[in-house]
Amino acid sequence: MPASGARTLKLTVLGANGLTKRDVFRLPDPYAVVSVDSESQTFETSVIRKKLSTYWNESFRLNVTESSVVTIQVLDQRRVQRRDKGSLGSVNFRVGDVFDLDQGSHKVLTLDLEQTHEPYAIYGNIMFSLASESRMPTSAAGASSMNEIPEAVRSSSVSARAPEYSLATVAPSPHPSPSVAPARSHHEVRQTQSQFFRSESSSASLPPGWEVRFDPRGRAYYVDHNTHTTTWQRPAAPSNATPSVPPQRISTSSRTSPAPSDHHLQQQHADVRLPDGWEERRTAEGRPYFVDHNTRTTTWLDPRRSNLPSRLAATATSGTNLGPLPSGWEMRMTSVGRVYFVDHSTRTTTWEDPRVPTDPGADAPQYKKDYRRKLIYFRSQPQLRAREGKCEIALRRNMVFEDSYSAVMKFKGSDLKKRLFIKFEGEEGLDFGGVSREWFFLLSHEMFNPSYGLFQYSTHDNYTLQINKASGINPEHLDYFNFIGRCIGLAVFHRRFLDVYFVPSFYKMMLGKKLTLADLEGVDADLHRSLIWMLENDITDVLDETFSTTEDHFGEVVTVPLIPGGEDVPVTEENKREYVEALVDYRIATGVKEQFDAFMAGFMDIVPKDMISVFNEHELEWLIGGISDVDMDDWAKYTDYRNYEKTDQVIQWFWECVRKWPTERKSRLLQFVTGTSRVPMNGFKDLQGADGPRRFTIEKWGDPSQLPRSHTCFNRLDLPPYQDYSSLEQKLLFAIEETEGFAQE
Repeated sequence: MPASGARTLKLTVLGANGLTKRDVFRLPDPYAVVSVDSESQTFETSVIRKKLSTYWNESFRLNVTESSVVTIQVLDQRRVQRRDKGSLGSVNFRVGDVFDLDQGSHKVLTLDLEQTHEPYAIYGNIMFSLASESRMPTSAAGASSMNEIPEAVRSSSVSARAPEYSLATVAPSPHPSPSVAPARSHHEVRQTQSQFFRSESSSASLPPGWEVRFDPRGRAYYVDHNTHTTTWQRPAAPSNATPSVPPQRISTSSRTSPAPSDHHLQQQHADVRLPDGWEERRTAEGRPYFVDHNTRTTTWLDPRRSNLPSRLAATATSGTNLGPLPSGWEMRMTSVGRVYFVDHSTRTTTWEDPRVPTDPGADAPQYKKDYRRKLIYFRSQPQLRAREGKCEIALRRNMVFEDSYSAVMKFKGSDLKKRLFIKFEGEEGLDFGGVSREWFFLLSHEMFNPSYGLFQYSTHDNYTLQINKASGINPEHLDYFNFIGRCIGLAVFHRRFLDVYFVPSFYKMMLGKKLTLADLEGVDADLHRSLIWMLENDITDVLDETFSTTEDHFGEVVTVPLIPGGEDVPVTEENKREYVEALVDYRIATGVKEQFDAFMAGFMDIVPKDMISVFNEHELEWLIGGISDVDMDDWAKYTDYRNYEKTDQVIQWFWECVRKWPTERKSRLLQFVTGTSRVPMNGFKDLQGADGPRRFTIEKWGDPSQLPRSHTCFNRLDLPPYQDYSSLEQKLLFAIEETEGFAQE
């Protein structure tokens, strides 16, 4: 018996529409749980297998007061054992806010499912009815728990020539019908309705050109053969022979629209903004139509739904500028027209196009947003699209510079634009991206080694490099600069990073920008300070210089004119600025013109010079070398785990160990797992793997007696479940510092 002051309320869970699909390859098994006042009363519906739109029509009697709070939660039975219990959303309502217990009325409600604690988007709605137990409605629509909702909701199949049934028309009458017995079966109710419609339809003549038909559920609809349209509304007179339409001029598309919009489909687009210049209105009968103010036409078709195929085609067409999707990826579109991408290799989905860098976020600095925009444009150019076929390069690890030079220089530039396939002699590893990343890493350490005499460190640090003027000691130095230019072009073309930073003026020279006095600081800091003093002070009778400079060529002092006849042109207070500009240009560019021209010729064999003109010198530096700073918080945030949880003790030890390491050792670990010590500009969330984005991943593997191992193609570290912190640190350190080479699993 109900408690004092409580009433018995009959709640019928009718069905749910457009539920969230959380798994890529299977549909949910939904069921509903009804609870009152934090589960003081709990009821469950049956489980419906593999449906996004379900029909239960199951009734429960609840003891409630007007202040009672009813919760209806939809769960996925397949995922009920997980932490979120497979939640597909829920609705909460206070009884007194939606239903009058005293009047004993009958009410059908449709509410949108909402998030509770789910960390993902929730879609769809749930429909249910409420009725007071004391005064149950006995109309045909509500005579029993088996006919709370018309048959149209039970099946998605309707006559192709009949209008789609609107859920807005199925609310039962609040007054009982004396002609229908309360206990009449569902079949009898449908039969009575069909007979009623047929007798009503044949009792009066229709206007010329009109015909009445019945769908499989016995519903009457009317066909206007004059305009080739259909409607649920019975035409009363010849003047009303056409469906009720708004007074504006009707567009061509409306003549082929047979039906009012389905409520569920309207709900699907409720959170999608109409295109610019469009407006939604309703006729006197409540039927929605859409006004295009751009063309001053109206249509029954929702522009958010009717152009979904064209939108998907347009998205796919625009994506062709970025080249094909990586292997294992597929482009799809949601019911509301939003494009998403499926990674079949990991069975995950993402909104981000794997061919472009991820969005740095609304709170990211402007320079990161600008760089991302330029990088997307840069990679979308046809000249930077990989060619069909493979470019195989075989080399020895201990002769990587010499073998790479021989292999790269024998290919044409067009052949180097094919997919790289690097093979180290005596190693079984297959190159799905990781081997080529390691090749670029090893090669950059060799070809930029100052011991070869091609490059030298800048005067103020041992970090940035500049071209060595004395590289001519090697008679083949121009060929090597051409080779280095090709290698940098290869790295840019194939989206790899080189472990190198040049002086800022080198990037400006690549872009063809004018050099300034500030650029000299990274090349010759002492000369830069001297020229600054010259410009800031009066040099009359202080300096005795001419438009020339002297250089040491292997022990021989040589005078080089900065302008024609410069040895005889003195530097004065009036022309000292011209002198400074000429000296800066010679010291940075003119003195190494032959080497730089050879370098650019090799670079442009792979990447056209005008393609990199969209970047500035700082962005070009990021394009070639990425960033070397390792942000531990970013690293940990964008790491995935397999067979481990983030809270596992081994994982806690791992991050504690890595955070204590110096920067050099962190970079070595990163190189061990990914093949490179560099990180993209947007950080670890942009980390690339085998032909697409791959996050840094730690997988549980092996036993505590084994060393960790890595899969550089997939940015994956196989970490055994070590029993203590010291074992983990010792074996991890040994793996990254004492091992090399690739094997095949």
